[in-house]
Amino acid sequence: MCGRVIQASAPLRYGIVGGLDVRDSRLPNYPRRWNGAPSQEFLVVRQNHKTGERSLDLLKWGLIPSWCTDPRGGRKPINAKSETVAGLPTFREAYQRRRCILPVDGFYEWRATKQGKQPYAIAMKDRSPFAIAALWENWKDPTMGEWVRTFVVLTTPPNDLVNCIHDRMPAILKPTDYERWLGLEPDPHDLLAPFPSEPMTMWPISKRVNSPDNDDERLLQEISLPDDAAA
Repeated sequence: MCGRVIQASAPLRYGIVGGLDVRDSRLPNYPRRWNGAPSQEFLVVRQNHKTGERSLDLLKWGLIPSWCTDPRGGRKPINAKSETVAGLPTFREAYQRRRCILPVDGFYEWRATKQGKQPYAIAMKDRSPFAIAALWENWKDPTMGEWVRTFVVLTTPPNDLVNCIHDRMPAILKPTDYERWLGLEPDPHDLLAPFPSEPMTMWPISKRVNSPDNDDERLLQEISLPDDAAA
């Protein structure tokens, strides 16, 4: 499960992550999100397969398949398992033709304890942005006649770091994988392996993060835990 992410850097920095021409004046403005949640808009890197051009666009988190006839957009899944994504009707076409990258500064996960669920922030040790594998779709709202662009995050089994608190983690791509992931290769499934633990770090944070209404940099402050609650 991946249900909260941090996307608080400047678009210019995310353009570097996605290999964009960062001098492009079309880089969008967007709200900085320290506690980004599903249904909100996020910057996503996409590639035009006709021109090869990459762009950084705002898409809504929660996938609506292009063929969906539900006037409300259906169930809008936020995660797709990398192990099954290629074969499921909801994701199959997007996996083959509309792969994208969600650039983030980190993400949150919760560990079950006797005292309740304890949240943790997870990021790179050097705090550099990184790329999460995702899929995107276009869907036409039948009530408004407007096109809605949405995305879903792919997940994998956890690495040794995240395994201490949860049994899933986002599918993080290595920079050398971006070209293949954004291209037209029909099934780059080998890229969806658990990301190595060594470059990453994790620390406990306040339960303020439980509410998406709390969205500020103070959420990243490390807290002390009693010995029986530590990961």
